[in-house]
Amino acid sequence: MPTRPTWAEVSLPTLVTNYKLIRDYVASQATVCAVVKCDAYGHGATECARALEAAGASWFGVTSADEGVELRRAGVAGRILLMSGIWRGEGEAVVEHSLTPAVWSADQISEVNNAAEKQRKDRFPVHIEVDTGMARQGVSAANLGYILEAARKAKSICIEGLHSHLASAEVVDAPDVEAQLLAYQRALEQLAAAEIRPACLHLANSAAIVAHRDSWKGLSRSTSLIRPGISLYGYYLPFVTAAAQPSETQGPQVEPVLAWRTRIIDIREIEAGQGVGYNLTFVAREPTRIATLAVGYGDGLSRALSNKARVLVRGEYASIVGKISMDVTTIDTTKVPGAQIGDEVVLIGEQDGRRITAADLAANAQTIAYEVLCNINKRVPRNYVG
Repeated sequence: MPTRPTWAEVSLPTLVTNYKLIRDYVASQATVCAVVKCDAYGHGATECARALEAAGASWFGVTSADEGVELRRAGVAGRILLMSGIWRGEGEAVVEHSLTPAVWSADQISEVNNAAEKQRKDRFPVHIEVDTGMARQGVSAANLGYILEAARKAKSICIEGLHSHLASAEVVDAPDVEAQLLAYQRALEQLAAAEIRPACLHLANSAAIVAHRDSWKGLSRSTSLIRPGISLYGYYLPFVTAAAQPSETQGPQVEPVLAWRTRIIDIREIEAGQGVGYNLTFVAREPTRIATLAVGYGDGLSRALSNKARVLVRGEYASIVGKISMDVTTIDTTKVPGAQIGDEVVLIGEQDGRRITAADLAANAQTIAYEVLCNINKRVPRNYVG
């Protein structure tokens, strides 16, 4: 079927290399749970999980039961952690497809236990999420005892894991991280007092793996997990100190996995004083060559990049001018010799030795690379390389 000349290229070999760099960084200390939630941060969960499993990944992190079932139906055999727990009525699907849910309420425990009993699954594993200070999800310290009592009465499940999430993992000396680690240790002590010793302990996301090694080193569990997400796809949040100063912290040297490309579909010359696009927010100061690209905010190119970001054409940078429309974007190619209809344009990626990353676009839009990547929607076909 014909498609618009807009596409993303996903390098599976680069993804696998990033995974191996992270795996080797924590070797003998922790097991990698490769986070492929939100369609693998826009890269394609099925294809990425298959490639990672072939490279040795044995754990995968997703948001919800539907994402987990999708991976199972695609043939992914490894453990699948439901990081945002389960919703009412999902227990039977969770047990049927051998998904591992996060739980933090008696209702969730009952839901899973009833499904496990019905399907005659003994000691079905769950991971308790404890809220150590982020106040987003997870059981509070004050209520942890009630959850442990509910789990004790649920004869068909077992508490395999205890986990939490750090609010300021990219801040290398954040006092709230230290407080969260202490709260996590206290939760572990509470479990130990109840004679529960979970095999899987995990707190560390991409940033914490590098900036807070004590969140995964020395947890004294052979199956302690780390949960890299954005770093698998080639990015980190900028590391800073509590005073918001840049940090020199170095982690695995991962590379971006995804490139986003489009083509020029129109070129026109305009005179000085002519406006471009909705509300004419760009007005030419001199004769200008305007090229129109087959991509817009309907594809996930943020409207916040209007008149701010740039692209690559024939190895040269060209500025986005005018407001980004739903289906097209206009750029200034006046200083790009020979630019013509059909030329390939790089939104994210490399061309002739120059590079634009998702982090660059994020800086222009005052957001984070996560959002830039996740916003590239299904209208943009993914081409898998390697």
